[in-house]
Amino acid sequence: MQLCIALDFEEKSKNISLLRELKGLNIWIKVGLQAYIRDGASFIEEIKKIDSHFKIFLDLKLYDIPNTMANAALECAKIGVDMITLHTSSAAEAMEKVMQNLSKNLKRPLVMGVTALTSFDEESFKSIYNSSLQPHTINLAKIAYQSGLDGVVCSVHESLLIKQATNFNFLTLTPGIRPFNETKDDQKRVADLKEAKNALSDFIVIGRPIYQSNDPLKITQKILTNLGKFK
Repeated sequence: MQLCIALDFEEKSKNISLLRELKGLNIWIKVGLQAYIRDGASFIEEIKKIDSHFKIFLDLKLYDIPNTMANAALECAKIGVDMITLHTSSAAEAMEKVMQNLSKNLKRPLVMGVTALTSFDEESFKSIYNSSLQPHTINLAKIAYQSGLDGVVCSVHESLLIKQATNFNFLTLTPGIRPFNETKDDQKRVADLKEAKNALSDFIVIGRPIYQSNDPLKITQKILTNLGKFK
């Protein structure tokens, strides 16, 4: 299970300071929509200069018509990131075109399909999709698997079910992790480290519990130590 840290400070300078503090750790760095729109592709290069061993997860959740998604995914790959996301709701044709287009790149990133955002609860999900959350999420994951994606983004509560419905080598990335039972904030379906491990999560995403901490390095090291105990 690998740790992804979300760079969600409202100022680029604070994100940079956090990265410098965490330099040398075996972690993934998640660059989301806010940071990418504000700081651009050059920010990816800045991250690499701080620590070339950081793995970079560009979380833009691509969602458009198939050709646009495929071309956008290829541009992401050219930047040199290690993982990207797209919406599984874009359907099989779009996901297949993304994977075909990425085969043109010598070093393609992992491609993860977003199923249901962890900000959804059962009621809000049903109001949008007119379907129960869990079976719909599993169905989207199966389409992503059949389309050749590397894995999906889901809550811990669907991770094991998705692997059982697809393949245990099909990756799951689970946001909404509160390692030591911190507050939920705007996430509805959260979990702790042990629950993520039991659900066979391959990647966990942690943001606020780290970057809002008084000592981000200390809590990150504590998380990594706990992850090491699960091996």
